[in-house]
Amino acid sequence: QVQLVESGGGLVQAGGSLRLSCTASGRTFSSYAMGWFRQPPGKERMFVAAISRSGGRTYYADSVKGRFTISRDNAKNTVYLQMNSLKPEDTAVYYCAAGPFVADSFHLRIDKYDYWGQGTQVTVSS
Repeated sequence: QVQLVESGGGLVQAGGSLRLSCTASGRTFSSYAMGWFRQPPGKERMFVAAISRSGGRTYYADSVKGRFTISRDNAKNTVYLQMNSLKPEDTAVYYCAAGPFVADSFHLRIDKYDYWGQGTQVTVSS
């Protein structure tokens, strides 16, 4: 069992930055690939970014490439999402998730993640 707690959301103006953090309980954090997903108002939850168990591979949605950076610190059981050049369309509830897989393609698939945080609101004003 893994429990995930996100933090770092808030209100920011367009062009600004935020860093989200997600801290996991337990001693097996490095056994899980980690992902960030977001759910805009009235829309489905969608993939944003993911990182492999060791941190050696990262994956991004086209809409955030070049603006967002995912990273992890296995010693601190924490995954981060640095978000720069934020746009109003980035407004959403952001969720972190953990999944016990290795395959590249699985990192982008919402159905492959077993554990989810409660979400943190990010609002970008124009």
